[in-house]
Amino acid sequence: MKKVLIVMACAFFSFSSVQAQSNKEDVDLIQAAFGKDKKDLVSQYMTVSAKDSAAFWKLYDEYETRRKALGKERIKIIENYANHYDDLTEAKAAELSRAALANDGKYVKLHSEYFEKFAKTIGGKSAAKLFQLETYLQTIVKAHVMDQIPFIGELDKSKVEGAQ
Repeated sequence: MKKVLIVMACAFFSFSSVQAQSNKEDVDLIQAAFGKDKKDLVSQYMTVSAKDSAAFWKLYDEYETRRKALGKERIKIIENYANHYDDLTEAKAAELSRAALANDGKYVKLHSEYFEKFAKTIGGKSAAKLFQLETYLQTIVKAHVMDQIPFIGELDKSKVEGAQ
């Protein structure tokens, strides 16, 4: 199952990194595509009884709406970093770091809140399974994004090395 998830995630992220623009429409398009693909993955991965299915999917859609909002916030932070990369000050670097950490904290809070809701709906083991998948996918997303973003000072260093 992990191999299938990795292939699907890589295909999506390759597309999304090329398509990622600063305008809201592109962000919505990317997240809509990911949401659909992700829902298919969750549907294949999770085994939800017929009696719990309607409640599970209603809760899942509610969770995804909130997760996508946090994703948009994260994209804005990354765009802000990209827009200020060449003139990154101490204050701006600290501001962006605080924003990224706050966003991570919001994800943890969201996961904690919804884990409890899913546990009540589908049981603790199934909720753990769902959030194991969720954590796995978000880790892939973060790793891919981090791979696309230069470290602070990395481009400056390559300019100096290229001039020598």
